[in-house]
Amino acid sequence: MEYNVGMYGGSFNPLHMGHVDCIIRAANMCKELYIVLSIGHNRGEIDGRIRYRWIYQLTKHIGNVKIITLEDEAVSKAEYDEKYWQSDADKVKAAVGKHIDVVFCGSDYDENSFWNKCYPESELFIFPRKGISSTEIRKNPYAHWDRIPNIVKPYYVKKVLLMGGESTGKSTLTINLANRFNTNCIDEAGRDISERSGTDMLMLSEDFTEILLQHKLNEIKALEYSNKVFFEDTDTLITQFYMGFLEDPGIAKNKALSDAIDALNFYDLILFLEPDVAFVQDGDRSEEIRDNREKYSDQIKELILSHGKQFVTISGSYEERYEKAVAEVNRLINYE
Repeated sequence: MEYNVGMYGGSFNPLHMGHVDCIIRAANMCKELYIVLSIGHNRGEIDGRIRYRWIYQLTKHIGNVKIITLEDEAVSKAEYDEKYWQSDADKVKAAVGKHIDVVFCGSDYDENSFWNKCYPESELFIFPRKGISSTEIRKNPYAHWDRIPNIVKPYYVKKVLLMGGESTGKSTLTINLANRFNTNCIDEAGRDISERSGTDMLMLSEDFTEILLQHKLNEIKALEYSNKVFFEDTDTLITQFYMGFLEDPGIAKNKALSDAIDALNFYDLILFLEPDVAFVQDGDRSEEIRDNREKYSDQIKELILSHGKQFVTISGSYEERYEKAVAEVNRLINYE
């Protein structure tokens, strides 16, 4: 059956694969489908702008779907009752501006729900519910990962940052963890940029600027394709440390940029690797840092703490480091 005008509403907090199926089917059954996004400002919901974008990205190719937003101040779902129902239904009808032939909903509602009470002139079409619940996803999204659309997954990806001085095994551990958790990672953006003059001792100020910007862009892109967790080898504060150590001639401007990027950065877990494994000379590593590893490691710690970030220290053999890091990540995502 094809309807002229249909409506499908919800909070989509978060959008899940059950919603996706219902939206596609409802759009196929209507000449026009209006999706009503309910936004409760006092219920601790995911930002309405984020949920709007999810729906838009899901439906922008379809052509007959429009999104309407409804906002309310109720502090709980229970308080969103009759005093809101009819006034919000009137707002939807006014926004649509034409007769709504059918109202779609999932089978967690029935003929006695507010959908029938508020839209008595419309047919009620109930899609069978397939055991998917936004409530359960919110409790533990990682246990229901396959029920979360790809456009939603980046919202839930946990970010793990690995930091430390030179030759503490950051790069290898970052890749090992990404492989262990079947996800992706990014390495140091400065690795190639710092060698444009053959040595990092002759870096230009614009090299540091590029490292700061490129690393952040690499992170943003990689998060789109991560599986539950994402691993990052160093960040803007490590670059800031090296700006001082390598005497960046434009350090004032680059430090301001580094601080600005750091203010945007958030990590769910920071692992700091202690300098208690053998120093390996790999290319152009500093002999000064090699001979004073604890000193420079402490400087990096102080820099991290001065920017309001906490970390978990990782030490011991390579196997001990790996085991502790895996345990910390498992705890983070409730993986086991």
